[in-house]
Amino acid sequence: MDILEKHEKFLYPVVRIFSNKAAGSGTVIYCEPDAKEGVKDEWLTFVLTNHHVVSDLISYKDQWDALLKAQRKQEFRDKARVEVFSYVRVSDMDSSNRFSADIVAYDVNHDLAVLKLDSPTRIKRTTKLISRDKISDLKLFMDVIVGGCSLAHDPFCNHGQLTYLKEIIDQREYLMTNASSIFGNSGGGLFLAETGELIGVPSRITGVQLGFGMDIITWMGFSAHPERIYSFLEEQELKFLYDPADDYYKAMDRRKKKEREAILALKAEIAKEEATV
Repeated sequence: MDILEKHEKFLYPVVRIFSNKAAGSGTVIYCEPDAKEGVKDEWLTFVLTNHHVVSDLISYKDQWDALLKAQRKQEFRDKARVEVFSYVRVSDMDSSNRFSADIVAYDVNHDLAVLKLDSPTRIKRTTKLISRDKISDLKLFMDVIVGGCSLAHDPFCNHGQLTYLKEIIDQREYLMTNASSIFGNSGGGLFLAETGELIGVPSRITGVQLGFGMDIITWMGFSAHPERIYSFLEEQELKFLYDPADDYYKAMDRRKKKEREAILALKAEIAKEEATV
């Protein structure tokens, strides 16, 4: 892989994400023409990140639900701000554009989220998730690259190796690497150095309590395991992000149907409880 390819694979797809209280990282995993009838020259763009990067944009309030005919806790999502960077002469950051983005889906347990840019602009550089049948080929000592916005800096990359393949933290699987990472890297990309494929989402670092302070071990970083990324996307009906046979509008129809079924199931449960009182 030459220098230009490394920039295209590891650096250019990385974005900076702002919530109300913090900044983190993300990677552009999808940008394809909008297939909606009558729409021309418009693009749909999606970013993968951590839930905790955007969690303060999600709130809950008790409001009247017309379907349930009752008060229930409802969810409200503020928009995130996603900063996309442009480069000249390969390495020189020339400019950046900040886009509003909707939180399409998230999972607290997986600590993953997907954002949709509120813009028809084409984002030229995207990353590709490692195919599921290649995950078992990952081995210790494989070279990896972590790309992100450490401490809210412009995107940059660190080199390292896979050091543990299935670290279990809170019953969730992570890849461990010795590529330096710190606060702000969360939500960025862990890439296989040989191919440029996305193999994880940097999510946690190691901290050791020393007296009254905390020592951060930057070379013990943990990224969401690729199997978890696939599980998250499947559970959220977002297969179109890795499967060309699916598309955005079919996925949104499935999500709406699943949400309505869940609300109807809740309504039935409430009615059952009221009948037994």
